[in-house]
Amino acid sequence: MLLVSNWDEQCVQLLDCLKGEVVSEVQLQSRPFRICLTDRNTSAVNVGDRKIQMIKVQDKTLTKGRELTVSGIMFGLTSCRNSLVVSYYNQPWLEVISMDGKVLRQFDKSEKSQHFKNPIFMCTTPGGSVFVSDYGTDTITKVDAQLNILQTFTSPLLKEPRGITAVTEDQILVCSSKNHSILLLQPSTNTMSTLLGKDDGIEYPYSLTYCPDQKKVFVAPGKTALIKVYQMS
Repeated sequence: MLLVSNWDEQCVQLLDCLKGEVVSEVQLQSRPFRICLTDRNTSAVNVGDRKIQMIKVQDKTLTKGRELTVSGIMFGLTSCRNSLVVSYYNQPWLEVISMDGKVLRQFDKSEKSQHFKNPIFMCTTPGGSVFVSDYGTDTITKVDAQLNILQTFTSPLLKEPRGITAVTEDQILVCSSKNHSILLLQPSTNTMSTLLGKDDGIEYPYSLTYCPDQKKVFVAPGKTALIKVYQMS
């Protein structure tokens, strides 16, 4: 099963990847952007400018849960240690909020606000680190659960990074949109290499996710209504 935010149809859908069909969907009050799992049965999706809609997944059926309001126009969304981490567009910074919407921690805007420009996507590693892709600066930034900057990564291969997902603590996959490629970032060695490219059918990759059980990468291009599936060794 694959959980997808569908911008055009203004809904979240549950797809059966083996049958290639939608098994459940829930309509939203506005267009959805990012989506993440908070546990095996709950997801969070940012809708509109300042709302997060919680969605329950049970018995292959999607239902709406509580709705949260945040303090700015959102870009990115991920879950980390029973909290949500959001990135903002109007003021490019990060914030940690609780599952009921309370602000727990804020990025130090006074000293570090210039670090981000367009923090558009985020992901969380199994160990609880958060990686942020910024297409305005062509960088990937690693922060801890307290939003302290740990590392910043860049490469000539990284052009307008978008979607990002963690395979392991030291294997991070990134959509390099302008380079039409999926990159493998290895933080321990501060290196990036091309995993998939144009020859593999990658064109303007926008978002992606990884299934550890099947070792498959799901890639959503930015300009077509497709999800491409790749087998990793």
